[in-house]
Amino acid sequence: MTDDPAPTTMHIGELADRTGLSNRTIRHYDEVGLLRPSGRTEGGFRLYTETDLARLLIIRRMKPLGFTLDQMADLLAVVDALEDTADATERARLRTQLDEYVRDTEERRARLEQHLAMADEFLGILRSR
Repeated sequence: MTDDPAPTTMHIGELADRTGLSNRTIRHYDEVGLLRPSGRTEGGFRLYTETDLARLLIIRRMKPLGFTLDQMADLLAVVDALEDTADATERARLRTQLDEYVRDTEERRARLEQHLAMADEFLGILRSR
């Protein structure tokens, strides 16, 4: 029987390049507990996995929608708990919480869509001058 290979890791710079976020932003997300590195080098440098990358992409997608850091942390906790629990009652409770985030995100998207339509209308006015 063979052991699973260790997950491929990347340093913060590669993670930043792959997400379009700055090293500083990624460090901030670590400081506030949203994204902990999966490991550290002997020298203390942060190491991230593909799972960490996926988590960071969720965070990056929430930010322009106006979610607070606390809301991001709450949603990530719900997602993590859904992956970790087999209890049907707990899964139903977590699913309800996730559904609330889905509804909230749909509302935020609709508002952005309205703003985009207004911006397009405004551009049309400006271009017609």
